[in-house]
Amino acid sequence: MKTYLDWSAYDTYGVGDAYAGIPATGGNYAKAVAVCMNNHQCQRDGKGVMCPSYRITHDPVHSTGARVKAFKAALNGELGDDPFAHPDLAAAMDLCVSCKGCKKECPSAVDMTLIKTEYLAQRNARQGVSLRTKLFAGLPSWLHRWRQPLAVLVRLRNAWPAMAGLAEKWLGLSAKRPIPPILKQTFDPASVPKDDCCGARGKVALFVDTFSHYYTPEVAEAAIKVLQAGGYTVEVLRPTTDDAEPERPLCCGRTYLSQGLVDAAKLEAQRVMAALAPALAEGTPIVGLEPSCLLALRDEFYSLSLGPEVGQLSKQAFLFEEFLMREGNKGLKLDLKPIPGGKAVVHGHCHQKAFGAMKSVKKVLGWIPEFEFDIVDASCCGMSGSFGLEAEHYEASVKMGELALLPAVRAAAPDATIVADGFSCRHQIADGTGREAVHVAVLLARALA
Repeated sequence: MKTYLDWSAYDTYGVGDAYAGIPATGGNYAKAVAVCMNNHQCQRDGKGVMCPSYRITHDPVHSTGARVKAFKAALNGELGDDPFAHPDLAAAMDLCVSCKGCKKECPSAVDMTLIKTEYLAQRNARQGVSLRTKLFAGLPSWLHRWRQPLAVLVRLRNAWPAMAGLAEKWLGLSAKRPIPPILKQTFDPASVPKDDCCGARGKVALFVDTFSHYYTPEVAEAAIKVLQAGGYTVEVLRPTTDDAEPERPLCCGRTYLSQGLVDAAKLEAQRVMAALAPALAEGTPIVGLEPSCLLALRDEFYSLSLGPEVGQLSKQAFLFEEFLMREGNKGLKLDLKPIPGGKAVVHGHCHQKAFGAMKSVKKVLGWIPEFEFDIVDASCCGMSGSFGLEAEHYEASVKMGELALLPAVRAAAPDATIVADGFSCRHQIADGTGREAVHVAVLLARALA
């Protein structure tokens, strides 16, 4: 069986009784599936981030363990000669939102997000790629080449219910969900202010992801302001001069991975690795803003056959708060003032929670004088990239948000600050409550004295 991702990390799995039951086909991919020990930890609905699809259905069919069983059946030939096109496998994966909760909370660390990416790649190879999949996956390219026409179409679609209905009929985009507007003004790396006072604490390389570049440039601008105030020279990562598209912003490839277009994701990752080469050689910290994008550099990049430099990258890449917390332990002091408002509500992106990054969020927010906040004990927000935009998943998306996050935001004081680093999370919060959430970088920039 040809696989699209590199599963060599699982090569030594299967030694001893602990990994009995490896499927007959699939090689190392089958070993990744077989790490499940069938202890049913994924079938619970208490506190934590584990499997939001099970939590809204209470149906074992929509648990990580059931998905593992479906993949074992597929790789053992029980679903016929073309198992990746079988409806049983599609049904098992239907509500998986790639939250990575299983990787953190499953005692065997089943990585269903990566398993799903391989599944989608296999299915795409057999059934072709739909127009909707191409639209979602190719967002970085579409925004670069056709940003202005797309911005007009999005505005019209959001304003006219009839057009939203047509988009649902033709593309499967839920008419009940507004599409995030595309801004006229994007983030401009050339606009990064040069400040002679900066650099006392060294240099950082800032990775501005697709969402921060086109939808929320204020997040990147705020991060730069905070980092410079902390005494760092900020260099925004840009494509190399010999890049095939030197004017197109860098992208981690997350949108392609989430739709199973692995080859396209690998090309994006190769662009990033080329741009990162000087920073990796110099040991310069690499700071990212969007959790799913920065953490792709530390996680999924290992599965894209990018070379040994990925190991070094995982040591140098930090989320914004992770970097600040690390530097705070080394003496960094930000001159911050109190922020007006009631007690804040903080929501963690699934991948922040899965990688244990919420500790740094809590630590950094604690630097703001007199700032009180509660971190919502919530599962996935339910938006999860394109999932909440898909007509067939809209209701499930809302149910996931209503488990804890959306009620907590509604219960917050009218003047309370809502904090969420994830672009999709902020989108879900705005749609479900009418409240605007902000990135931690924006909050810290406001608090700078």
